Amino acid sequence: MYTLQIALYGQKQDAPAPISFIIIKIPSRHPVLNSMAATQTSLNIDDARFPLPGQEFEQQATPEVETKDFDYSKRSQWLRAAVLGANDGLVSIGSLMMGVGAVKQDVKAMILTGCAGLVAGASSMAIGEFVSVQSQLDIELAQIKRDKQLRRDSEELPEEEEGEKANLPSPTQASAASALSFALGASVPVLAASFIGQYKLRLGVVVAAVTVALMAFGWLGAVLGKAPTIKSSLRVLIGGWFAMAITFGLTKSIGSTGL
Repeated sequence: MYTLQIALYGQKQDAPAPISFIIIKIPSRHPVLNSMAATQTSLNIDDARFPLPGQEFEQQATPEVETKDFDYSKRSQWLRAAVLGANDGLVSIGSLMMGVGAVKQDVKAMILTGCAGLVAGASSMAIGEFVSVQSQLDIELAQIKRDKQLRRDSEELPEEEEGEKANLPSPTQASAASALSFALGASVPVLAASFIGQYKLRLGVVVAAVTVALMAFGWLGAVLGKAPTIKSSLRVLIGGWFAMAITFGLTKSIGSTGL
C-alpha cells in the first residue's frame, strides 16, 4: 500500500484526505482480461488522478442565501423624531441667532443666545416627544387589548399579538433621538458664529453652515427612509431658508422702530 498524497504534499496541513492505492499484478491469462493484453501491471503516478486543494470546495454547490425584505416602518419610529429634532435645531437656533444678529452686532450675544436656545430646545424636544409618543403607545395598547377580547380564534392570537406589539413605538427611543439630534443640529450655527468676529461675515457663515447642514440632514433622512433624496433635501432647505428670512426680517423691522 502506498499513499500518493504523502509523496506529493508531504506533511502539509492543507493536503486533502489521503487516498491509498493497492497495486495488484494480474496474470496475463486471467479471465478478467479476456483478449486484452496485460502490458501494464503497475500504477503510474502521472496517470493517477486525485483532488487538489480547493477543488472539493469549488465542486460543492453554492448555498442559496435567503434575503428578507427589511421593514422600514420600524426604523421610522426613531427616524421621524431624529429628522424632526435635527431640522428643528438647525432652523430654530439658526433663525434665533439671525434675529439677534439683526439688532446686535456683538458676537457674544449671538453665541449666548444660541447656547441658551440649544439647551432649552433639546430639553423641550425630549419631554414633548416622550409625552406624545407615550400617549400614542397607551392608545395602541388599549386597542390591542380590545381586539384581543373580540378575537374568537385563540390559535392565531399569539402570533398576531406578537406582530402588533413588535411595531409599537418606544417613547424613550424617540425622546433620546429627538434631543440628541436637536443638540447636534443646533450646534452647527453656534459653532459657525464662534470663530467669526466680523458682523456681516458672521451672518453669512451662519447661513452657509445651516444651508449645508440642512442639505446633509435632509439627504440622510431620505437615505435611511428610502425616500427621494433630492426632493427631500430641497424641501428641508427651502423651509429652513424661509424661517431664517422671516425671523431676520421681522426682527430687523422691529429693531428699526426703536422699541
